Amino acid sequence: MNDMSDVSTRATLRAGSREWRIHRVSELAPPRLPYSLRVILENLLRHGAPAGQVRAVAGWEPRGERTAAVDLHPARVFLHDTNGVPALADLAAMRDAMAALGGDPGRINPAIPAELVVDHSVIADVFGRPDALARNTELEYERNAERYRFLRWGQASLDGFTVVPPGKGIMHQINVEHLARVVMRRGDEAYPDLCLGTDSHTTMVNGLGTLGWGIGGIEAEAAMLGQSVTILVPDVVGVRLHGELPVAATATDLVLTLTELLRAHGVVGKIVEFHGPGVTALPVTDRVTISNMSPEFGSTAALFPIDAETIRYLRFTGRSDEHADLVEAYARAQGLWHDPGAPPVYTADLDLDLGSVVPSIAGPRRPQDRVPLDAAKAAFRAGARSPVPADQEITHGTVAIAAITSCTNTSNPSVMIAAGLLAKKAAERGLRTKPWVKTTLSPGSRVVMDYYGEAGLTPYLERLGFTLAGFGCMTCIGASGPLVEEVSRAVAEHDLDVAAVLSGNRNFEGRIQPEVRSSYLASPPLVVAYALAGTMDLDLTTEPLGLDPAGRPVFLKDIWPAPEEVRDVIERVIRPEMFTRAYAGVLDGDERWHRLDVTGSATYPWDPASTYVRRAPYLDGMSPEPPPVTGIAGARVLVKLGDFITTDHISPPGAIPPSSPAGRYLTGLGVPRHRLNTYASRRGNHEVMMRGAFANVRLRNELAPGTEGGLTPDFLDGGTITTVYEAARAYQRACVPAVVLAGEGYGAGSSRDWAAKGPALLGVKAVIAKSFERIHRSNLVGMGILPLQFLPGEGAAELGLSGRETITVHGLAALGDGHVPPAVTVTAGGVTFEARVRLDTAREAGYYRHGGIMPYVLRDLLRCSL
Repeated sequence: MNDMSDVSTRATLRAGSREWRIHRVSELAPPRLPYSLRVILENLLRHGAPAGQVRAVAGWEPRGERTAAVDLHPARVFLHDTNGVPALADLAAMRDAMAALGGDPGRINPAIPAELVVDHSVIADVFGRPDALARNTELEYERNAERYRFLRWGQASLDGFTVVPPGKGIMHQINVEHLARVVMRRGDEAYPDLCLGTDSHTTMVNGLGTLGWGIGGIEAEAAMLGQSVTILVPDVVGVRLHGELPVAATATDLVLTLTELLRAHGVVGKIVEFHGPGVTALPVTDRVTISNMSPEFGSTAALFPIDAETIRYLRFTGRSDEHADLVEAYARAQGLWHDPGAPPVYTADLDLDLGSVVPSIAGPRRPQDRVPLDAAKAAFRAGARSPVPADQEITHGTVAIAAITSCTNTSNPSVMIAAGLLAKKAAERGLRTKPWVKTTLSPGSRVVMDYYGEAGLTPYLERLGFTLAGFGCMTCIGASGPLVEEVSRAVAEHDLDVAAVLSGNRNFEGRIQPEVRSSYLASPPLVVAYALAGTMDLDLTTEPLGLDPAGRPVFLKDIWPAPEEVRDVIERVIRPEMFTRAYAGVLDGDERWHRLDVTGSATYPWDPASTYVRRAPYLDGMSPEPPPVTGIAGARVLVKLGDFITTDHISPPGAIPPSSPAGRYLTGLGVPRHRLNTYASRRGNHEVMMRGAFANVRLRNELAPGTEGGLTPDFLDGGTITTVYEAARAYQRACVPAVVLAGEGYGAGSSRDWAAKGPALLGVKAVIAKSFERIHRSNLVGMGILPLQFLPGEGAAELGLSGRETITVHGLAALGDGHVPPAVTVTAGGVTFEARVRLDTAREAGYYRHGGIMPYVLRDLLRCSL
């Protein structure tokens, strides 16, 4: 039997007055199969997967060996602008290549819904002023009109490609509040809303009972074009929640606790599922805050099963009664409905008493580095740098940025209302934000400002400087804009370690703002508190935030809102019609958007003078058949890196420094220094992005000790220290391949495909690391870079590798025949070792043999069109 798509699984489901066709997984799935695997099983059945794949999921053993791979077909692909623009550029380049090879360029078109939200481009240039929103929006269009025009071309030229214009909110919050279906409907067929997105925090939708995760942009392109996404059948870790949060703890404190717990347990490549009586007590808004942070755990997804609270939230946010009825009926029929007393069987079982959660922050460099609030001052002092003159007001630990930002927390009314109430109480006691703190408010949804206005909290937030700066990611993705001038000057003069406090999901080195060395994740009310304190060198639990006009000390406990206060405001002001009104015109842009008038066409009219959108050379000269696979011989190490190197280290998203290779390239083309914009905004220009590879200002390359930034030796020039870009170009001119050496967790963080594209364009042929984060390893394969993993107990240091050796990888020819050797032999100078080949599926071996996903898909479509 080749497939099992019709093995007694077709059934009819009645929901309300309608009947729907479904594939009933209970016919094959054991009763206690995890929720996520039930969704995967349904996907395989509906798409007629081979019997072996169906059996691998239906017969899943909790502690079995994970060698089986399955091919999934997402229900939709979800993108944002800074990943969506390069993805669209790749599709446009594929149309050109298809035409050049004699095929129909129209074949390059989404086969499933592709939804893009413009949310990553607005920068917090202006803050603390009534005109901050208007001015930042004006600047956004001035900088990005060319990119937005390109998106409008895609909307006009590609069927099924939908764009949510700027200023509507953050993609994941819009997804949860409006776009997510939970159960898809097509004709009379109903099936799960399996949502894959080009941002790793696509997992936020897991809190709504929807399975989804982040993939790289190049993998998303393949999925859009009808290709399946291949994954290993995963381990599934269960987390039982019970008890209730203490009165002083917030959902943010809970998620930081879970991040610490799950990162320590080890869930990379695994799916996490939450269950138990504590889940029943959590509103959807708390659940999505937790699921949003799944990439910070390291997990593929972090799923909350569907229950009565899910259905209530769907109705409350404007989904129709008919659709809510369908979701409930479907979940109950397919074993996707949460039963707190009868959890699935898991690979591992963890337990968390919600009552054990305490107020916390995380930092200064990683989301999993949780610090209880009452230990924050001591932790800061333990890691503080040498002191500066005592009379200096701005010093180490000065809070330079306090930002209420990110879909992680701005999607959650409980912490947002708490921030507003704390601001009200602080303002009424006469407290003011310290003048050196850059304060911003950038919600992920317009609904936030509606309920702030209804509750009368906006004036108090504005009095403390938290004026609406824009609807978008802003500080969370490093679009922080400049610091207060006095702070910037003090940092430069005294090499200060100043801090950012933000309600975001990431605080990696160099991410938030180039001049800020330490960044802390915190709940929105704690962001306001630290803005009042102005320093990390303060114990908020025992020391006053400041003095009132009468000289009396004001402590955090004096102005911290009680849970019942927060709950009363939420119940009084937040209404379903707020969501209905906010999303009624979600696809309608303002007059600036409509002025970007474009005409659809089969191929894109590239502008050779563009500094934002250029055709990358990935497919130039591509042959109809792939060339033979050859070994990697005589390679030099481009960079030698330590543990937990993030995609932010490899491909920074923030401001482009004028002195960087990318900055010099742009200024050489006549771009003014103040218009350089961010790396994220210029991802449609490969010339910028290849110069930005390994250009993070905080990157420490062991080949260039004592330095920070994108510096490395050029071994063809006697080891002269130069930029990574210049060294790589020298190797390319000499036809010398490059490799990267790294430690544990290489490629953690964002699903940023440019962390693979940039190195590929610089001639990197392999990355040899102790371990890889899931998405980045897939991205490397998708760009034709070979991921090799040191064997357990080995690494560059353990093997005595300096990184100055010439490296050769033996035994790759078998890949040309479709065979994946479990390991290959690597010779590095006088050292020979074995390395595991991390091409985990036959599909990935095919991608590598073709030189990446794009040529693989293009050749496949070409064969079908000729």
